[in-house]
Amino acid sequence: MAFSLAIFLVLLIGFAVFYRSIPTPKPLYPLVKVREIENILAKYFPYYQQLLLPQKKEFLKRVMQFMQQKQFIPRGFKPVTLEMQAMIAASAVQLTFGLPEVSLAHFKRILIYADDYYSTITRKYHRGEVNPRLQAIVLSWKSFVEGYADVTSGRNVGLHEMAHALELENMIENEDYQFFPTEAQQCWKGLVPYYIEKIKRGEASFFRDYAATNAQEFFAVTVEYFFENTVEFERQHPELFYTLATLLNQNPLVNAEIAVG
Repeated sequence: MAFSLAIFLVLLIGFAVFYRSIPTPKPLYPLVKVREIENILAKYFPYYQQLLLPQKKEFLKRVMQFMQQKQFIPRGFKPVTLEMQAMIAASAVQLTFGLPEVSLAHFKRILIYADDYYSTITRKYHRGEVNPRLQAIVLSWKSFVEGYADVTSGRNVGLHEMAHALELENMIENEDYQFFPTEAQQCWKGLVPYYIEKIKRGEASFFRDYAATNAQEFFAVTVEYFFENTVEFERQHPELFYTLATLLNQNPLVNAEIAVG
């Protein structure tokens, strides 16, 4: 009996030590914060506005998850507001909404500058960039806001940088890995050189010239057009449009029709 009691006490102490070693999860947002985030999206985020109610609930949930998973770091100003966090998280969720298992897990930090920032490496001003080595997505808040102020310009730094992060995430071995459908990805890789050459020759003027910089910039720019010039993109370049729709597992044309209906 004494022996059994001793074993029980040892096991109990061991369990207590193990329990204390488990990291405490970050607390969920209180209801007042949830409503505040919901109001921010309803006021400023067009993609969210056109979703049906069940989709809005899922979108909001994923925005809050993204906010909890990332560290938002101000560069040269304080503080990072709830609006900044919610809008930046929403731009990531907009891009990944058709990929429910993808959270851009590799990227732990969101660095935010108040305005476009000077890089001592490139000796140029930047609106945003993605640094996989530092696990960081970097954004100019001013440029980010301008991108969502005009959702038909085809220029959206939030979507652009999130697209770079998404493409890298697909290649980095972690829980978010190789999520693009293989056949669609092969089709995309076959189309990219053809379109880059067309842009360079001035034969695909729908896309801005920067898309022809390289394959990575082509993907990021076409993502901007996919969400902001959807109808014209599909009309002029249907094969490219539907291949991208397959990669992202969503179609803004259908989303808009559902919302109207």
